[in-house]
Amino acid sequence: MGTTRKTITVTEQQDSWIKAQITAGEFTNDSEYIRDLIRRDQAGQADIEAIRALLIEGEESGEPQPFNGEQFKQEMIAKHG
Repeated sequence: MGTTRKTITVTEQQDSWIKAQITAGEFTNDSEYIRDLIRRDQAGQADIEAIRALLIEGEESGEPQPFNGEQFKQEMIAKHG
């Protein structure tokens, strides 16, 4: 995978935070930390999209059906002991 060089500007407080993460041994350099943040954001966005798709699926599945919690518990106990 190729790489692209980026230049970013951060506040002094943000720079101190990044340096603290590196000092703590979490990351070896600024770039590694920023790449980790991007990966986490990508994963979070993928999770949100999956939840949205499931919500849409639920909305399109028809009218809500009544739910009896006690009956459900009894069925699960009978099924799974």
